[in-house]
Parts: sequence; structure tokens; C-alpha cells
Amino acid sequence: MALPVRKLILWDIDHTLIETGGVGSEVFRDAFEQVTGQKINQMADVTGRTEQVIFAETLHMYGIEDPGDYFPKFVEAQAAGYRARADEMRRRGRALPGAREALAAFAELPHITQTVLTGNPKPSAIEKLRAFDLDQWLDLDIGAYGTDDSVRPNLVAIAQQRAHDRYGHTYKRDTTVIIGDTTSDVEAALKGGVQIIAVASGRTTVDQLYEAGARTVLPDLTALRARMHELDSGV
Repeated sequence: MALPVRKLILWDIDHTLIETGGVGSEVFRDAFEQVTGQKINQMADVTGRTEQVIFAETLHMYGIEDPGDYFPKFVEAQAAGYRARADEMRRRGRALPGAREALAAFAELPHITQTVLTGNPKPSAIEKLRAFDLDQWLDLDIGAYGTDDSVRPNLVAIAQQRAHDRYGHTYKRDTTVIIGDTTSDVEAALKGGVQIIAVASGRTTVDQLYEAGARTVLPDLTALRARMHELDSGV
């Protein structure tokens, strides 16, 4: 009997696995002010974008010149903000329906490796997932983050290489799947040369995800377990 093909799942975080209930934007503003001294009442569009881009565009919105060390300082301040407000994030936010069940179900399959592909900086990604106790099913050391590259499609190869280095398996188009909620996740999969399962659990509609090029679109993660066989037969 043939052994199952080893596969790599790359999870998006925000609006795919969790919602912060508004804590995320507040933490961003607080960290931005700590680093730049500028109080802000708005920030650049965040949907599907890496934190480097969001931070740089917010600097531009306020005419702030970056001396070169603002973003690393911001990353530290942002993670500290999430850590300090973990209880509040749990009260106001949530793990999205089906997220915990899907992660746990995939974790039971020895041929499946799960990590993240996210625009979040790594420290903040860890704090968000830990707040909702979702980190236990993910190998976050092999994930690809907004601190690795500002261009989301470039994160695919980074995660694949880290997974290869850790586990000794080569993950390619048919053995790598992104699960995310935005057209940027779809674009990352298409340009990164991997599969995509899109989930309309965020601000992007089912039709918009299909129009972006996704072949599989689910209303939310509660529908994912019924279609887990697609990860073995092709998405």
C-alpha cells in the first residue's frame, strides 16, 4: 500500500484562524506611536498585506522619515502589546468557527505538516496564536512572516525551504497548500506556484475569491474537515 504523500499547509492567521476584535489595530497604533512619537487616528489598508508594507505606508501617510530602525523597533513593541493584551484579545476576539477543529484534525495526520504564511511579524503571529491556544498544532519555526519579505508571494518559497531544512522533504506545487481568506492569499498561491483553499471568513466574498483565481472556496472553516480528502487527491 502506497504511503500518503507528505504535504505542507500554510495557514493565514487574521480572519482565517482568528479575529482580534479590534485589538490588532489598537496595538498597531500604540506601537507606532511608541516608535515614532506620532499619534495616529488611521493606518494604511491592512487586508492581505505584509506588516512591512502597512507600516511603511502609514509612515508615508503622516510624512514621517524612517531613520532605518523604526520597523524592527515597531515589531518588538507590537509583540509586547499583544502579549500584554492577550486576555483582552480573548474577550473581544475569537478563534474562528472550525479553526480549532481543522488544525487538530490535520495534526492527527502524520503526513501533514502545518505552519503559517502571514503578513504578521513572527513575534506578533506567535502571540496572537498563543492567545487562542492555536499554536500547539503549528510548527511556527518553519513559517514565513512579514518580517521575512514584504512581498507576500515570496513567502511561499521561504516556508517551503524551511520545511525542507527541518524535515528533509521537498514541498512543491502539488504538495503545498495555502489556506487564507483574501485575494492576496490567492495571489500568493498562484504566483508562488502552490495550491489554494480560500475561505470567505473575512472581508472578501466567495465571488471575489473565485474571481481572483481560487478553484476551491469555502464559506468558513467548518466546511474544511469534510473536504480534507482534497489535500490527498489534489485541490
